[in-house]
Amino acid sequence: MNISLTPFRIPVISIVGGKSNSGKTTLLEKLIGEAKRRGWRVATLKHDVHGFEMDQPGKDTWRHDRAGADIVAISSPQRIAILERVSEDQPLDEVLERIRGVDLIFTEGYKSADKPKIEVFRSGVHQELYSKLEDLIAIVSDVKFDNGIPCFDLDDAQGICDLIAEKFYVKGSVE
Repeated sequence: MNISLTPFRIPVISIVGGKSNSGKTTLLEKLIGEAKRRGWRVATLKHDVHGFEMDQPGKDTWRHDRAGADIVAISSPQRIAILERVSEDQPLDEVLERIRGVDLIFTEGYKSADKPKIEVFRSGVHQELYSKLEDLIAIVSDVKFDNGIPCFDLDDAQGICDLIAEKFYVKGSVE
């Protein structure tokens, strides 16, 4: 698989793991915190093959959705959310085209996407790496790998963000 960095100017990095409960979300929380400390604007995109509910039953937007609206949006002085009905799973690149105004996009749950990947590997959960080595920019693990791919400890968000900054030229407002 060839890693695609285009057509997006915003770097997209997929956080992957071979199984559920591998620590992807925990790592993402740490990376987002470190990125924000650096002044980076960060977007995340989570893929959920099971579907999801974002609104509370009985609330206005939930009622609009249940009534059949194709797009439901809600806006406040602090946030905007847009829910759109689709007939099938959308390609990652089409979803990414909607994200603007950030320095970096992390995805979670797009294992087979052609984006640079950071794989989370925990020895108590995994037997072997899920990804092909040529797709990886880093491995985050409780064990060391000797395969030429940078390997970071599960808590080393600073080191991982240093790698991202260097490899993808990410600069925030606080450097």
